[in-house]
Amino acid sequence: MSKMQSILEKLAINPVQAVEDYKKKTGKGAVGCIAPYTPEEIIHAAGMLPIGLWGGQVELNKVRAVLPAFACSIMQSIKELELSGSYDILTAVLCPSSCDTLKAIGQKWTRKDVPMIQFVHPHNRKLPAARTFLAKEYQHVRERLENVIGEPIPDEAIVQSIQVYNEHRAVMREFARAAGAHPDLIDPKTRHLVFKSAFFMRKEEHTALVRELTALLDEAPVKPWDGPKIILSGIMAEPDSILDVMKELHIAVVADDLAQESRQNRVDVPEDGTVMERLAEQWQNMYGCSLAYEHEKTRVPMLVDMVKKNQADAVVVAMMKFCDPEEFDYPMIKQTMEKENIPLLQVEIDQQMQSVEQFRTRMQSFVEMLRHE
Repeated sequence: MSKMQSILEKLAINPVQAVEDYKKKTGKGAVGCIAPYTPEEIIHAAGMLPIGLWGGQVELNKVRAVLPAFACSIMQSIKELELSGSYDILTAVLCPSSCDTLKAIGQKWTRKDVPMIQFVHPHNRKLPAARTFLAKEYQHVRERLENVIGEPIPDEAIVQSIQVYNEHRAVMREFARAAGAHPDLIDPKTRHLVFKSAFFMRKEEHTALVRELTALLDEAPVKPWDGPKIILSGIMAEPDSILDVMKELHIAVVADDLAQESRQNRVDVPEDGTVMERLAEQWQNMYGCSLAYEHEKTRVPMLVDMVKKNQADAVVVAMMKFCDPEEFDYPMIKQTMEKENIPLLQVEIDQQMQSVEQFRTRMQSFVEMLRHE
């Protein structure tokens, strides 16, 4: 087994096993973080294991009585997993209010032994008052978490955790660069694995493994790629079977704008202010995300720049089914890509999709079109 394969095997983590192992090793629990953005640094500073909750491929039964059919599949599957008891291994769950469905999830939480800690991201993010408001929201999260675990979370520990997370973000940005230069070594599914594994590991451990992986990629010779090179944008690109299709079609993801992947590492926590103000300002500085409102819609020119910087052939928008914020952005993306003569494809993402044949057909047609341009 090569060194690279060994690292990738360590990153292939079972979330339930990760929680159980962490409890045995440290005596501390895990806190679920419902997608897309939560102040994980507070959880980390408490010595807990932050676990990303992004749904999954599960049969939807109990959730039908709670959420409407037009709720996005991430929230449908999160609620199904909660109702089935899959989250009972957690100590608590953090839930933002980034969309209407997320607000409903918090209101309909039923597991009394796993308290739900909700908080609100301000809509008008750039206002000075927004920083003050969100700092208070994060302080509420901190106090609720302290009540759950029965001990304080000192400022000094949060400062250290911010440093750990900023280092992790920097390492992940470097990995994204190196992976984009080596599609022969990092296929779309492997790339996704590296990003997703960060939701089930302490960041120090994940940082060390990804830094080692990136160094190996940088040492490898850059080989020409004869397949399409794309920028992948959206909330997520799951289930994994659609990434398998991309690999089959010899498609390289040279960069991404996915909420589950690179958006997580886009903005560092700044240096100035109290710990809560610093975490709040990170949200103010977020850009290029449909779930973080901005009048200028920097996501659109950002995608154009990503295409040019990475010498990509096209943009593929992985449109989460029934995701209003993403749907609102798409017309502007489409208009700009047409103006810039950048090929664009929109594909529907549903975590519960049973077959990828329609996706395969659309991608095959798109690849053929790119080859004949």
